[in-house]
Order: sequence, then C-alpha cells, then structure tokens
Amino acid sequence: MQDMDSATRPFADRILAAAAARTPLRIRGSGSKDFYGQALQGELLDVRALAGISSYEPSELVVTVRAGTRLAELEAVLAEQGQALAFEPPHFGPDATVGGMVAAGLSGPARASVGGGRDYVLGVRLINGRGELLTFGGQVMKNVAGYDVSRLLAGSLGTLGVITELSLKVLPTAPAEATLLCTGLAQATALALLNRWGGQPLPLNASCWLVDPTAQPAQACLFVRLRGALAAVEAACPRLVADVQAAGGSATRMDNAQAGPDWAACREQTLPFFAPPAPELCLWRLSVPQTAPVLDLPYPVFIEWHGALRWLWAPASAAARLRAAAGAAGGHATLFRTSQTHGEADRAVGVFTPLSAVQLRIQQALLREFDPHGLFNPGRLLPATA
Repeated sequence: MQDMDSATRPFADRILAAAAARTPLRIRGSGSKDFYGQALQGELLDVRALAGISSYEPSELVVTVRAGTRLAELEAVLAEQGQALAFEPPHFGPDATVGGMVAAGLSGPARASVGGGRDYVLGVRLINGRGELLTFGGQVMKNVAGYDVSRLLAGSLGTLGVITELSLKVLPTAPAEATLLCTGLAQATALALLNRWGGQPLPLNASCWLVDPTAQPAQACLFVRLRGALAAVEAACPRLVADVQAAGGSATRMDNAQAGPDWAACREQTLPFFAPPAPELCLWRLSVPQTAPVLDLPYPVFIEWHGALRWLWAPASAAARLRAAAGAAGGHATLFRTSQTHGEADRAVGVFTPLSAVQLRIQQALLREFDPHGLFNPGRLLPATA
C-alpha cells in the first residue's frame, strides 16, 4: 500500500464515504465506452482529474501515465518519438482516456499479430474498495493471492477499483507498411489463405474480410496489412498477390494515404458495415480461434484478426444461436451494441457469455477481495443476480 498525493486523496475519501453509506459508484473517464457492458449503475465518479504523463523513457519503451489522460494526447506524445501503442486501441470518442482503454480491454486491427492491451500493461496503481492505494507491476509482479493484477485489470470494466496510474509498454512504429486489397475471395477461401499465411514468416499485421454491399454487384473484399522491415514488406507483397491469384482472386496494392484512414475507420467502427442495417439488429462480437471455419449463421459478417474476431448484425433474440455457434468453434459471443429499436431491453439476453461455475466463483472471489462492499460499477461485468 502506498502513500497518496493530493490528486489521489480525494478519490480515496470519496470511496471511503461511499463504503460507509453503501453507495455504489460508477467509475468513468469520458464515457466513450458507456455503451459496453451489462449495466450502468451508481453515482458518477469522474477520474479525468487524474491526468498527465508521469514519466516517459523512449529508449526504455515504457511510459507511465495517469488514468484520466486523454488517449489521443498520449498517442501524440509517442508519435513524436516514432513510437505507438502497437495494439491500436479504439477510442470511440475524441476524449477517450487511458484508464478507460485498459478497463474496456479492447484492441484494434493489429491484435492478432502483436497481442492485446493486457500484454502491454506493465504496472498499475489503483484504489480499492477499502480506500487503499495499491501498486502492482514493476518489481512487484504479483499480489499475495498470486494474480498478475496489472493484466487482470484489462477488461475488468472498472469493477476492481479506481485505476490512478498505468505503466505501458510501447513499441517503435514499423519502418514500412503495405495494404493489399484482394477481391473475388469467398469467406472460406479468405480464411484458408489467412491460416496459411499465419504459419509462414510473413510480416502480417492486420486483416479484415467483408462483403461490400455498395459494389454492383456486391463484392467480397479481403484487406491485408503488412508491417515491418522494408525488405520484408516488399518481398511479401508479390508472394501474397500470387497466392491470391492462385486461389482465384485478384490483388492490388493500395496507396498508404488511402489505406491508413480505412484502417483507422476499422478500429473506430466508422466503416459502412458498422452502421446498423436495420433498427432492430444488435452488433455482436464473436471471438473464436483463428482457424475456426465459416460459421453457419445467416447474418452479415465482418471478420478481423485473421479469422479470430467476427462481427455480426443480429437481433438480441438470436443470442442462444450465436453463442452455440461460437461455443462449438471454441469461442464466445458478446452483445457489443444494442439495437436502435429495443435499446437497453436487449441486454436481458446477457451482454457476455455466461461463465462456468468455476469461472464465476473465481470472478466473484476477486470482486470481494478488491471491492468488498460492492461499490464499483455494480452489474457492469456480471448481472446483479450472479
């Protein structure tokens, strides 16, 4: 447990007062991820006052930043040094914060090649439900229970405590990049190519497959991004083009000035696919092994992460079918965004795939340890009845 400074003390005092009054707290940065999770409950606890970069050592590839710092601000500082957050976290709003980035646990197009956000969290400071400031990571790699708490916070949606500061691993930006647009490839063919390329020494960084409904006629498109050393990228491009042609498709290299904004739109879900095709449909996120086959589901699909992430538009009533299909493939399905028609009512099917009895017991034990009074974001991660 650490001593607090003038910035963190008010948050600890607020938590102690809430604990005494048994008043739930809703921890939030900018609110850019408010749509995500099972429920929003409790008095608002805004953490944006905890802002600023505490230390940055470009030569060490480590930055320590307060949780309320705007993500865009951090990325701009890193870019000045030719570095970046390699997992490309989505913002979903101009004021997204670093703490919200970790709490949501979401990663962008490069996730399958470089790892997720949790892989880049080296250390963390947080205030628990007892009002104590705890430090994990760095030289203290685990807490007494044996959990790697720094990574455990990724995706916890603010249920374990108020994150005050984070130490993150950063990486140099790649010296070379190329994007190939491949057309004429059915979903099964595209997945087969991605699986084959994944087993080869190629600088494969990101991919996405979709059917472009704006084309006449509608056209299947596979986008593949390569990043790495110039020689590796240049050598890989003709090799991938030849593979696509052998599979019956065609491939062209896009201009980076065009491809860059397209990949950013993919990350931020502003591509046309992510506009609801009908007001009663929800956006579902299916996480499956990269080698999973085409899923037998009658819904529009957008595939990322070399096959491991599949976005679908389907009604909430399809929850059982989607979860059965994802489970059969070795994955799970999440209701990512509710429909325009039903809104919050869609969440009745459960935003997240229900945990097994063992997983639920572990999750509840963690919540009790870090938040014994059940103050933080109640119902956001687990339904109130869990």
